[in-house]
Amino acid sequence: MTATSRWSFMLAVGATGTALSLSILAGWQRGGSLPERIAWIAIGMVLVTSAHLLPALLRDAPILVRGTGSLLWVACLTTACYGHGMFFLLAQQHAGEIRAATLTTVGVPTSGRSLVAVMRDRANVTRQLAFTQTQRCSRDCPGLQARQATLSAKLDALDAEANDVQRRLAADDRVTAQRDALLADPVTSRLAALLGVTVARVDLLSGLAFASVLECVACLLWTIALRPSPAPAGLRTVTLPQVTPPSEPVTEVTRVPQPAATTVTAADKATHRSKTVSSETVTDSHAAPGDPVAPPTVTASDDEIVTHLALEVAVGLLRPTVAGIRRHLSCSQERAATLRRQLAKHKTA
Repeated sequence: MTATSRWSFMLAVGATGTALSLSILAGWQRGGSLPERIAWIAIGMVLVTSAHLLPALLRDAPILVRGTGSLLWVACLTTACYGHGMFFLLAQQHAGEIRAATLTTVGVPTSGRSLVAVMRDRANVTRQLAFTQTQRCSRDCPGLQARQATLSAKLDALDAEANDVQRRLAADDRVTAQRDALLADPVTSRLAALLGVTVARVDLLSGLAFASVLECVACLLWTIALRPSPAPAGLRTVTLPQVTPPSEPVTEVTRVPQPAATTVTAADKATHRSKTVSSETVTDSHAAPGDPVAPPTVTASDDEIVTHLALEVAVGLLRPTVAGIRRHLSCSQERAATLRRQLAKHKTA
């Protein structure tokens, strides 16, 4: 495994582990009872694992299997992104609730009545005051004036109460606006204002985008990590030619040391040197036509071969017959007969 494959494998394991964690959390939040949660978690894990590994496993499959697997991969990827999108939305909602819980409100002292009740009482007082103002003072003028003053004071008190209720409602509106601002992600709210869409829509699109990126990255990393390792650059495929074995077995010539009693002369030393050369010589007279034969590196002369044969006969390692020479040198019948005649001449000489 190369360094790139190792890094790809580690990153792929991390991406798949993260996606499985999101599927587990989403399945746990989606289900109601414990068996339902376990079922949702199992479904999410199977879909995520299939979405990540199908592209790498279908690389060398037949075309029919590859087409069917591609459709299933798209389905698995879609459902996995849906589950991850649900997790992102729920996580954003929980984070907004935690931010909103930190908001402190300053209470405004009020009478506790609603603005509608206060305005109803003010309307009654205003009607009574208008009625007293239309009356003429004939006998009880001080009493009429006192009633008018009382109604005017009561009207002022109702106006003050109405102002307090309006201030309380304004404070509640400000708190509600701040709570709404804290419930939404700051980036999401600003992006929604920039695009002119709702915050909920931006939350949904951003969650699906994060899920799609995570799934696609995991699929790509597994495809890279599970690809076959390339052959080294220095190694090439070499096709060896078919070699037909010889029709007759080749007997390996072994070098046997001379007995201690034999006197070694200069001619004998030359003969032993020629023995080593002749053992490395390959005779092609017995090969069939068209058979590939390796070219000999060193070719010994007939005199040296005859001298060598004479030495072998003198030592007792070779019988001076055509069959013995043929077996000894692994040569053809004609070549063995020629060497036998030369060996006979060498003896008589």
